[in-house]
Amino acid sequence: MLSALAGHLPVRLISLVLAAGLGWTLAQPGLDRLQLLAQQRYGQPATETVISWRHMLEESRALPDDEKLKAVNQFFNRRIRFNADQAVWGMPDYWATPLEFIGRAQGDCEDFAIAKYISLLMLGVPNDKLRLIYVRARFGGSLILNTEAHMVLGYYVDPAGDPIILDSLLNSIRPAAARTDLTPIFSFNSQGLWVPGAPNLGADPTARLSRWRDVLDRIKIDGIQL
Repeated sequence: MLSALAGHLPVRLISLVLAAGLGWTLAQPGLDRLQLLAQQRYGQPATETVISWRHMLEESRALPDDEKLKAVNQFFNRRIRFNADQAVWGMPDYWATPLEFIGRAQGDCEDFAIAKYISLLMLGVPNDKLRLIYVRARFGGSLILNTEAHMVLGYYVDPAGDPIILDSLLNSIRPAAARTDLTPIFSFNSQGLWVPGAPNLGADPTARLSRWRDVLDRIKIDGIQL
């Protein structure tokens, strides 16, 4: 990847981020690269949001996990507008990178969950405490079909226990037990895939979720490395 970028960008902007522990980190060159890409692709408003994202991450780094969850959840829920993929991307299902999500300033539930997941990893929250969760969600008393499944981000104090839910539809963070409107289908992160009531499958989620594999690759191209 470095060799592919070397002919087009200054050295300080092609220094990609290195992984730290189980999380993802974003070093200064990576931040510079994201700001540059935001300006090139989306213009000044997106660049300003990337800068605000950077400030939020810097200010939250030393906080306990529960405060990190609140900061990240509020940042995206208050700044980014919920909209369907068809309206944003002209296709029925597209998983955006955090940069694309910020650049368009709108996205659907997957985009919110992915941006929050990446942000918390960057803040040093262990990967095994975070999972993206597909759910069936009840809106107005109706059950959403699988083809319109909702996605949230779960934080697991105990990986074997119930998560705390970060949802694009709610600014408050609530335990799963209080979200009786959500029925989990399966959950995943960059390390595995889980099905409720089944033992840890130990599966590579990228083998089953092509969109997940694709968005992880594009996140790396944006300058965030696992």
